[in-house]
Amino acid sequence: MRQPLRWPWPDFDVDEVDAPAIAVGVDVTETRAEVPDHWHRKGQLVFALGGGVTCRVPGGLWMVPPHCGVWIPGGMEHSNIATANARLFFVYIEPGTADLPDRCCTLSISPLLRELIVELSDCAPDDARCAFLGKVLLAELPLMPVQQLHLPISSEPRLRRIATALSENPADRSTLAQWADRVALSESSLARLVVKETGLSFGRWRQQLHLIVALRELSSGASVQRVSGELGYESVTAFITMFKKALGKPPAKYLGDIARNGGSAFVA
Repeated sequence: MRQPLRWPWPDFDVDEVDAPAIAVGVDVTETRAEVPDHWHRKGQLVFALGGGVTCRVPGGLWMVPPHCGVWIPGGMEHSNIATANARLFFVYIEPGTADLPDRCCTLSISPLLRELIVELSDCAPDDARCAFLGKVLLAELPLMPVQQLHLPISSEPRLRRIATALSENPADRSTLAQWADRVALSESSLARLVVKETGLSFGRWRQQLHLIVALRELSSGASVQRVSGELGYESVTAFITMFKKALGKPPAKYLGDIARNGGSAFVA
């Protein structure tokens, strides 16, 4: 069995590989790692078997918790940030070979598809076995349920400023009125702008950011107590209540169900 690559891996052009589907397994070292903005002609599935990855694309921030994947269509610019000690797989798919969305989205990954990805990463693209595994993968991947775990990010400068500030300091509990004052808008104008640009209220938008950060940190091994504090919650109970209301289950059960069921713990 070939050893997984260490991130960042040696340069090679996946777009030049003549195969409908190829997979690359990557182990992240003890510190978190980032691949800056780039794009591929091929579509890409970012899949985390352990740890987590955050993908940034134009207009959104997408979280890849364990046993789920983010689909990035070919030609879309994106960057990836992985948690420490993550085990990742990147699946590159030739355009037109599978009926996949033309937009970025989070997909549940079934146990069968998970094993196909792992096996595909262990064989050479010109191997007959690789071609067979790729064919099955391309038949299975379009059947995976689409999930809604992402943060809409607007290109509007004032909202981009707020999103950047909250990403850097998610514990910031400033009110809508305080943010409005910082970006020189009235409270009602900012509230309308957030809904117009993201489709969410300000409170729901910030909560979505908290969920993404929470899943990223919990997936990397952080305790519920630590994550609750980093997000500025007054108590662990308050954080668990928010998490359960948003995703249907408390953090431990949610992540445990993902690990057991290959991503089916997600709800829209």
